[in-house]
Amino acid sequence: MSPISLIFHRSSRRLSLSSPLFSFHFCKYLCSSSSPSHLPIQTNLSHPIYMLWGSNTSVGKTLVSTGLAASVLCSPNPAKFTYIKPVQTGFPQDSDSRFVFRKVSEIFHGRKPLACLHASNHALWASAPAAKEVVGGRTGGEGLRDLCCYEERRIGAGEEVGVFELVCKTIYGWKEAISPHLAAEREGAVVDDSVLRELLQRYVGCHEGGGDCGSGDQIWTVVETAGGIASPGPSGTLQCDLYRPFRLPAILIGDGRLGGISGTISAYESLKLRGYDVIAVVLEDHGLLNEAALLSYLQNRVPVLVLPCIPQDPFDNLMQWFSDSHEVFCSLQDIMLDAYSERIKRLHDMPKKAVDVFWWPFTQHNLVPEEIVTVIDSRCGENFAVHKVGTQQTSELISQQFDACASWWTQGPDTTLQIELARDMGYATARFGHVMFPENVYEPALHCAELLLEGVGRGWASRTFFSDNGSTAIEIALKMAFRKFSFDHGILDRFNDNLIERCFNFKVLALNGSYHGDTLGAMEAQAPSSYTGFLQQPWYSGRGLFLDPPTVFMCNGDWILSLPKVLQFDKLNHEERTFSSRDDIFHGSRDSSCLAGSYSAYISQQLLPFSRSDGSDHVAALIIEPVIQGSGGMLFIDPLFQRVLVKECRSRKIPVIFDEVFTGFWRLGAESAAELLDCLPDIACFAKLMTGGIIPLSATLATDAVFNAFKGDTKQLPKLYNGSRIHSQTSISFLKEGD
Repeated sequence: MSPISLIFHRSSRRLSLSSPLFSFHFCKYLCSSSSPSHLPIQTNLSHPIYMLWGSNTSVGKTLVSTGLAASVLCSPNPAKFTYIKPVQTGFPQDSDSRFVFRKVSEIFHGRKPLACLHASNHALWASAPAAKEVVGGRTGGEGLRDLCCYEERRIGAGEEVGVFELVCKTIYGWKEAISPHLAAEREGAVVDDSVLRELLQRYVGCHEGGGDCGSGDQIWTVVETAGGIASPGPSGTLQCDLYRPFRLPAILIGDGRLGGISGTISAYESLKLRGYDVIAVVLEDHGLLNEAALLSYLQNRVPVLVLPCIPQDPFDNLMQWFSDSHEVFCSLQDIMLDAYSERIKRLHDMPKKAVDVFWWPFTQHNLVPEEIVTVIDSRCGENFAVHKVGTQQTSELISQQFDACASWWTQGPDTTLQIELARDMGYATARFGHVMFPENVYEPALHCAELLLEGVGRGWASRTFFSDNGSTAIEIALKMAFRKFSFDHGILDRFNDNLIERCFNFKVLALNGSYHGDTLGAMEAQAPSSYTGFLQQPWYSGRGLFLDPPTVFMCNGDWILSLPKVLQFDKLNHEERTFSSRDDIFHGSRDSSCLAGSYSAYISQQLLPFSRSDGSDHVAALIIEPVIQGSGGMLFIDPLFQRVLVKECRSRKIPVIFDEVFTGFWRLGAESAAELLDCLPDIACFAKLMTGGIIPLSATLATDAVFNAFKGDTKQLPKLYNGSRIHSQTSISFLKEGD
C-alpha cells in the first residue's frame, strides 16, 4: 500500500483514484463553525463511548486505539468505530487520526479480505502554521484555519457480509510538537475550553454532526487525549479538568517502563480524584512486571492488561505486533462492553431500587413513582449530569441539568474550587482519618476555626464549636444562649444547698415564618408552620414568643415595605414605606426614624410579660435568620426591624443568635448577613456552604462572654448540681465538652 497524503479541495470537483485493493475519494468537507452554541453537555448512551488517557506521553495510546478499533471492526457483525483526537500537536507530520485510519485499514484488509470497509479521516481546524504545511499558499499569520480536510478509503467490495465503517477525526491541530498550551500560544491559536467541548460533544452527544444515535453494541466511539492525564490543553486547563464535564469512562494506558508504576498510580489517582471511572489499565510489557505491582495496588478492582513489547525498528509496519496483541485487544473490548452494559443496567435499575429502599425527607412517597425519580450520574460545577431514558424519538443520554436547589444552599464553589475541596478532603482524610476532638488539636480543624473567626466572625467571635449540620448547630447555639442568660440573670445562683426546687420556662424570641432545622429542639424554636404540625412533630409545643415581621418586596422598580396588621401605623408616611434602592433599606439613618421608635415600642410591649426577675417565664434568647428567611419563602425581612430587635434584646441581656446557615458565606453579597444588618450577634450558626455540600459540617461561633459562662474550676459545672434539681419545660441543658 502506498502512503496517502492529506488532500484538500476548495472546489466542488470530486477526484477518484482506484487500485486493486482500495478506492480513494477526496472531496470538500464542510466543517461546522467553531463558535460555541452553548448547548448543554450531553453524552450519548446508545453505544459505548470511552476516553483513552495516558499516564505519560509516549506510552502507546494511539496503538491501543488502533488495536481496539481493529478488534471491533474485525468482529463477525457489521460495526462502526469512531476515533476522535480533540487536540493534536506536531500536525500534520504527526497525526494520530491518520495513523489509526491507515493502520486499521491495513489490519482489516488482512483479516477480512472479503468484507467492505468505509474508512475516512477528517481534520477540522488547524493553526495557521499547521494549515500552511498542509495546503501551502498564503496561510500565514495567526489564528485558526478551517481546513475542511477529508480523505476516504473504501477497502474491498464484498458488501454481502455487511459494511464496516471507520471514522477518524482530528478536531484541532498545531504545528509544533510540544505541549498544546505552548503550541497554541506560540502559534497565536488559543482555543477556549467551551469551544473545544462544544465541538467534541457533537461527536459524543446527539446534536448535529453527532453521527448515528441509534442503539447497538457494534457502534463504538473512542476519544484519545494528548500527552498525560494532567497535560495542559490548548487554553492551559489540565486535560483531566477540561474534559471533566463529559466524565466519559476511562481507559488508562499505563507505563511498563522503569518508574512506570509510580506514574501509572499517580495518573489513576488523579482521575479518581476528579470522579472518573477507570475501567481498565493497559500497559506495554518491558519485562519489569509492573502489572503485578499495579494489580496489588488496585486490589483487583480494575483489570490490568499487558501488551507485547512494541518493536523499536522504525521500519517495522507493526502488523505482526498487532497480530500478537489481538487477544489482548479482544479482552479489552469485552471488558469495555461489559462495563458499558453494567452501567446502563445500573442507571435503569436505580429508580426502582431507590423507591423501594429510600426514605426521602420532605417527600410524600405515594406521589413519587419511579418514572419521575431523577438519576444523578455526577455533578460538575453547578450542573448535575442526569440520566435521560431514551424514547423512539430520542436517544438515551447523560445530560446536564442545573442544580437549582444546591445553588440556594450548598453549591457556592465553581468547578475549580470543587476539585480543590475534594483534594483537601482527601488530604485530611488520608492524614488523619477520624480524630476524637476534645482536648486535641489537628491542623485542618485549627485552620478552619481560624478562617471562620477571621471571616464571618471577624470583630465579635472568639470561639468555634464544630458539629455536623445546621440543625445541630442551632441546638448548640440554644444551649449556649440559655446558659449565658442563666449566668447573666443570676439564675444559677438560685440553686444552692437548700434543695430549692424551681421551675423555669425558657422561651425564645423569634419571627413567624422562620425555620431553624428539623431536630426536636430546633423545631421548638420556630413558629407553628407546616414543618411543625402534629403529623411532622407530635411533641411540638412552640416554646417561643413569635412576632410577625415586616417584609420588603420590589414592585415596579421600587422597594416597598409591607407591615403586618399589628404594626399598621396611620402616621407612617410614603417615604418610610417606599425606597428607591436596596441600600436605602439598609441605611443607618433609618434607626432614628419614627418607624424605628414604633418597632421598639411594639417589641418592648411583647417582652413586658417576661420582664419579672422573680418570674418563672423568661425569654432567654433571640434567634433570627438575618435579612432573608429561606425555607419560610425567601422573605426579605425589614433590616430596621431586625436591628431594633437586637437592640431591645441587648438592653435586656437576652443573648442574640443569628442563624446564618442559609445566608452566610457571601450568599447575600456580603461575607455574612451581619455585615448587611450592621449589628453583631453573640452566637451565630454556619453550615451548608462551608464544604460546598461535599460533607456535612457546621460551626457555631460565639463571643468570649458566652464561652466564659461555661468556664469553671472543674468539669462539674460551678454552683450547680449541689443536690438541686432543675425542672424546666425546656430541660435547660448545658454544653459538655465534646458535645
